[in-house]
Amino acid sequence: MITRQLKFKFLNIISTQNPKRIKFFHSVIQHEHHLFDESPQSKTVTLHRSMLTRLRKNCQFEALGIFKKQLQVGITNVDEAAIALTLKACRGELKLGCQIHGFTVTTGFISYISVSNSLMNLYCKSRQFNKAFYIFQNLYNPDIVSWNTILSGFENGEEALCFASRMNSIGVVFDAVTCTTVLAHCTDHEQFLFGIQLHSFVLKFGLGCEIFIGNALITMYSKWARMVEAQRVFDQMPVKDLVSWNAMLSGYTQEGSYGFEAIWAFVEMGRKGMKHDHVSFTSVVSACGHERNLELGKQIHSLITKRGYGTHVSVCNVLISMYSKCSSIKDAKSVFESMDDRNVVSWTTMLSIDEEDAVSLFNGMRMDRVYPNDVTFVGLIHAIISTDMVQEGLMVHGFCIKTSFLSELNVANSFITMYAKFESMADSTQIFEELECREIVSWNALISGYAQSGLFQEALKTFLSARMELRPNQYTFGSVLSAIGAAESISLRHGQSCHCYLTKLGFNTDPIVSGALLDMYAKRGNISESLRVFSEIPERSQVSWTAIISAHARHGDYESVMGMFKDMEREAVKPDSITFLSVLTACGRKGMVDKGSEIFDLMVKTHLIEPSSEHYSCMVDMLGRAGRLKEAEEFLGQIPGGPGLSVLQSLLGSCRTHGNVEMGRRISEALIQMVPKDSGSYVLMSNLYADKGEWENVAKIRKGMRDMGVKKEIGFSWVDVVDLDGSLYLHGFSSDDKSHPQSEEIYRMAESLGSGMKLLERHIVTFDLGRQECLEPLV
Repeated sequence: MITRQLKFKFLNIISTQNPKRIKFFHSVIQHEHHLFDESPQSKTVTLHRSMLTRLRKNCQFEALGIFKKQLQVGITNVDEAAIALTLKACRGELKLGCQIHGFTVTTGFISYISVSNSLMNLYCKSRQFNKAFYIFQNLYNPDIVSWNTILSGFENGEEALCFASRMNSIGVVFDAVTCTTVLAHCTDHEQFLFGIQLHSFVLKFGLGCEIFIGNALITMYSKWARMVEAQRVFDQMPVKDLVSWNAMLSGYTQEGSYGFEAIWAFVEMGRKGMKHDHVSFTSVVSACGHERNLELGKQIHSLITKRGYGTHVSVCNVLISMYSKCSSIKDAKSVFESMDDRNVVSWTTMLSIDEEDAVSLFNGMRMDRVYPNDVTFVGLIHAIISTDMVQEGLMVHGFCIKTSFLSELNVANSFITMYAKFESMADSTQIFEELECREIVSWNALISGYAQSGLFQEALKTFLSARMELRPNQYTFGSVLSAIGAAESISLRHGQSCHCYLTKLGFNTDPIVSGALLDMYAKRGNISESLRVFSEIPERSQVSWTAIISAHARHGDYESVMGMFKDMEREAVKPDSITFLSVLTACGRKGMVDKGSEIFDLMVKTHLIEPSSEHYSCMVDMLGRAGRLKEAEEFLGQIPGGPGLSVLQSLLGSCRTHGNVEMGRRISEALIQMVPKDSGSYVLMSNLYADKGEWENVAKIRKGMRDMGVKKEIGFSWVDVVDLDGSLYLHGFSSDDKSHPQSEEIYRMAESLGSGMKLLERHIVTFDLGRQECLEPLV
């Protein structure tokens, strides 16, 4: 910072730290000295005009040079207007402004209201609000400019509105600036209500024709997604400027569901002769992205280039985003590579799009001396997760620790998710436990991580801890319900408890929660409750339809699956790959091979959905169940990435059912090679040989199992247990299990129940025989 000193009767701007500025000021003085060789009356007017000219050209130091020269000539030719202009020239130079403040006090200029207002404006814009407010409190008779200046300096919206209320209560008449400033502070719900009241005030006192107020009202309503009200204000404005049109464009774009209206406003703007700027282009390109309208986006891109905004950073950034949303990655890269200047948004957007090259883009960003932000790391970590780059993830983690970005909550949450995806829940838990402040997103990341890693009990325990600290959201319930549905070791009563809790919080109609509830009840065998949840959904989305179809498919209810699939198509809800997978599953279990083949063709040819390995596996299972083993083996070869364990086991089971030993042997060898320690493959093949009476091969397989150390998995069951303190848990047990501390009592009770059942069975048989004798006719 250049040091400047203020002395009585003259302003010493010359700094020994910047000789270029000194030479520049001397040049200014030499060229301007003739301006002051005029009559006393015109000297101040000339001074004002000369300083204003420099300020309008954004040449603030030239204006200060002129003021310095006049002080050297004599203070008598300086008035309060010149001081106010000088303070305006001190924008961004707080230290110099403070020196001029001292000058105004010693010379008495502080008593002029215009000087005090300029000082307050300087301090407010320099975020020195306390100094501005001190000057205001000492004003004898503040005018509306004084009040508005202080009002604009508040950073806290609630305090600003309290101050505005005080203005109104003591009779200060609001003008256009007052209203515009207050409306800019209406950010939360209560402040928005204040803004609505102020809108009524504006209409009542005839300020609605003020263009600045209209623009502020449009912005306020747009922030609250009240686009109908914003449009009404816009339509009622007698005169609209570029800011008015851009405010509407931005509002439509930010709301998300008004893409068409934003595009229409952009076109209408051109028809009215309004010249588009970078804000206009940014908004309409964003709208094209929301609407996935690539053709129109390209047309507007051409117009952008024609109007000279082709290299504007913010416009290029939104063009990259638009092309990405329209799946035109090549065009996105082309825009990025054509940019002369790239900021953090440019690099962050690009590495979020190009996940394969995300790490090299991040290194390029650093080489370009662009410093990353927390959003950059969130995008980078997501790319690392998607491409399964474990080593790079560890390196980025270390970099974030070194640069303190790990203290950013959204970055830490991303790392919790990353380690969970990499099946390292210990690292996820450690990051979570080291968080100083935990939001519900942090809890959700950990719960989801446990659920995806198969640690369902831990997911439930984490949920129960989370609800003690924070209010769960729909994603919290989605994760915990998924864990409960997948875990036989967790009592369904926990799911029912969650159902009651989420209903109390009003999440029972949320699409994510409804789908999770449907899935949970279906997996746990309660299809009637799944149907009840589905019937309560007000607007059934693709997710809810797929969930209820999957639920019935899981229970083998072919008729209900096909009926609901037709209802889904009738309501014009487009099925996705998961919907078709469920329908194919139902066809397979019912043995409806021809119908299943028809559904498969419908998916590929009509809905243009690329079949996944799961779809091919379903077809293999369907054909195998029907005994069409040759066709099933042909489908097996079409599975992307090769057949997996489950589909091979399914086909081996079909070989046993239909007695195809030769194919069964090939499948069995492939399975044993894939998973040598899995007992299922050995058991299925052994049973196939046993069915055919090939006992020698059965013996060979059993010997092979012994040699490999393969043991048949023991069946497991669970039972709800209530402790003395009323807590509920599930106890797991297997055949001849004596791990429970009360196992002796349990076995005695089981033996007693068994004896009772046998006795009851004998009584029933005796009763039936006696009844039959009574009914026989006498001979």
